[in-house]
Amino acid sequence: MALLQPKLSLKVAQRQVLTPGLMQMVSVLALNKLELKEMIDAEMVENPVLEEIDETVPMLDQVAGREQLLERGAEEAAAPPKDPFTEVDFGSYFQEYLDPGYRTQPEYEESEKPSFENFLSQPTKLSDHLAWQLGALTLDAELATVAEFVVGNLDDEGYLAASEEELAAAYEQLLVESARFSEAASNGEGEHGPSEKTRALVRRGIELVQHLDPPGIAARDLRECLQLQITAQQHEFAQMFVRRKAYEAEQPQEDPHGAMRPEADAQLERRRRAMDVAAQIVDKHLHLLQKRDLKDLAKALQASSEDVHGGVEFIRTLDPRPGRMYNREQTRLIEPDVVFVKRGGEWVVSMNEEDLPSLRLSRRYRQMLVSESTEREVKDYVKERFRSALQLMRNIAQRKSTILRTCEVIVRRQQDFLEYGIEALRPMMIKEVAEEIGVHPSTISRAVANKYAHTPQGVIELRFFFSEGSNGPEGADTPLLVLKRKVRKLIEEEDARHPLTDDQLAAMLQAQGIQLTRRTVAKYREDMNIPSTHQRRRRDG
Repeated sequence: MALLQPKLSLKVAQRQVLTPGLMQMVSVLALNKLELKEMIDAEMVENPVLEEIDETVPMLDQVAGREQLLERGAEEAAAPPKDPFTEVDFGSYFQEYLDPGYRTQPEYEESEKPSFENFLSQPTKLSDHLAWQLGALTLDAELATVAEFVVGNLDDEGYLAASEEELAAAYEQLLVESARFSEAASNGEGEHGPSEKTRALVRRGIELVQHLDPPGIAARDLRECLQLQITAQQHEFAQMFVRRKAYEAEQPQEDPHGAMRPEADAQLERRRRAMDVAAQIVDKHLHLLQKRDLKDLAKALQASSEDVHGGVEFIRTLDPRPGRMYNREQTRLIEPDVVFVKRGGEWVVSMNEEDLPSLRLSRRYRQMLVSESTEREVKDYVKERFRSALQLMRNIAQRKSTILRTCEVIVRRQQDFLEYGIEALRPMMIKEVAEEIGVHPSTISRAVANKYAHTPQGVIELRFFFSEGSNGPEGADTPLLVLKRKVRKLIEEEDARHPLTDDQLAAMLQAQGIQLTRRTVAKYREDMNIPSTHQRRRRDG
């Protein structure tokens, strides 16, 4: 039996290692203008060797300052002596004791006031909005906890992301883990699913949240969401009707507005009828509504076409995603990284470097490096900071060069788009641009990521210029974006009573020289969230 013995051996291998400088170069290339400015500001705070170049002209500033001082001195010499007593602002000095209507604000107060931007309200999240309403209610601790648990399981659109059984099981497990359900756990409850007590408690919590604002919240599906909204409006309508009757009972017999009551009563009756029909449609005939089959709806409801139309129009006023209004993303600030402009008949690409700090190395720290009196440890620190600063400046310059070279290729290939618009957009692949410049495709991907160009056609994301194509007229390629636009335009111009099928759309495109199959047309239509032919067909009741 051979014994295991320790020994040394040499092995030659190759592997790729990303140095810190290379990692920074990759990250800097992917930054847009705003992100780069934030990074530079942070580096200037951390690295004292970096300085921002002051682009003002000191001599002009100094001359202007001296001239102002001379002018001010001449004015002060010519002005008569002031009475010190009149220089005191007694309105400000005694403002706490004067009439509130007289308030003289000191000059410095205006500059010290915080910006109004600090008082702009933050967008309220759905969970915060619901939690605020729960806090205003008088609830026992157990029900309040369950209601908060239900709110925590709502998705961004306000729907309940789990069934009642799943919520009860998860809540019971939460209690077990938090040691507040130890007695029930020791008795074996929860081993075969949630207890009936937990189910009932979760059911109460769901019903409680469903009665909060906005209506339709905490629904399990679209049908329940619409039902909750209709029920809420029916309840509000009933309360309004009771208040109206009470008001009419208090009015004198000869009411000058009495002549308007029949018309008002008719409007209220039409609204009540519309809500009732809408409730029936949502409850039992939602599939017919999805087909826009008004004739079959009227037949199923045994109602007139006018009533069905009123019910459908009422449903249109409901929100199928009630939580969306509270979970909208904030508007993102966009600043173009590059500018495409035509000068002297040629297209020119320039970087938008406005507000970007221009960096240089500190002269003071350079002197410290060459000074013999500087301690060795200090010199080592300054050298390391210089190395880091130089690396950052090189990476910023490399980023600029890569973006400019990439955009020059874009402009050269997309001149027709810049001149004439979307219809002249040509298909272009990232791989093609990478080969022309002589870099890896991932470098181009980072160079165009989250970056925008100011063009005659508007501010456009650089990724917009890259898309696949399909065979178009005369064998030329047509970009994917243009193809989808053509499909959408054909559908928008179709007869609503006889919508075009995917086969017909493919045939019409082929007649224009664009070779697309029915399956491809269907895929483009689905990508644009356009309903099928059957769903687009409209029928009168």
